Amino acid sequence: MGAKLSFKSSIKMGCAISGVTPKSGGDGNADVGLPHLSDNQIQMIKESWKVIRDDIAKVGIIMFVRLFETHPECKDVFFLFRDVEDLERLRNSRELRAHGLRVMSFIEKSVARLDQLERLEALAIELGKSHYRYNAPPKYYSYVGAEFICAVQPILKEQWTPDLEEAWKTMFLYVTGLMKQGYQEEERMRLQQDSTSPKERPDKRNTAL
Repeated sequence: MGAKLSFKSSIKMGCAISGVTPKSGGDGNADVGLPHLSDNQIQMIKESWKVIRDDIAKVGIIMFVRLFETHPECKDVFFLFRDVEDLERLRNSRELRAHGLRVMSFIEKSVARLDQLERLEALAIELGKSHYRYNAPPKYYSYVGAEFICAVQPILKEQWTPDLEEAWKTMFLYVTGLMKQGYQEEERMRLQQDSTSPKERPDKRNTAL
């Protein structure tokens, strides 16, 4: 059983990570190819997830409250949270808890498929396509990964190492790269449809971000 996570201490502890970006720098949008996880990195991620999953509900909430605190513009893609300024209200929101759990479920599925990359690719690309329909552009994806990393550090304590951090960063770069591909595929398909039919507006009622 992992150490239980304190919401307030995790929010206040701060985190130097502002985004999950490639080591090579740049704007994070260049097509530099997807990173590859080593067998050792996959094993480290899977072992750490066994501890993290005991606190997935709290991690999901902390991750999104931190996201809205550090990148308030992200709320623009959330219909339910767009006008909420009180972070304490967000922390107690059943809707945010449910959404956080959906995102944590996607992370869990991604971890489980690290040994089955074809399945992981299909999962992430489809999620990227749905994000186009929800009007959630790729620039936000790396923020979620960064806040996840900040949120799980207090759980793992001494188990958290620079190597483990690099492994999780690499996984998020891989998954968000696939999501970006899915987003772009859906965008191209919609543009082709728009050229022969009335334009469809993206569904902004909710988001799977």
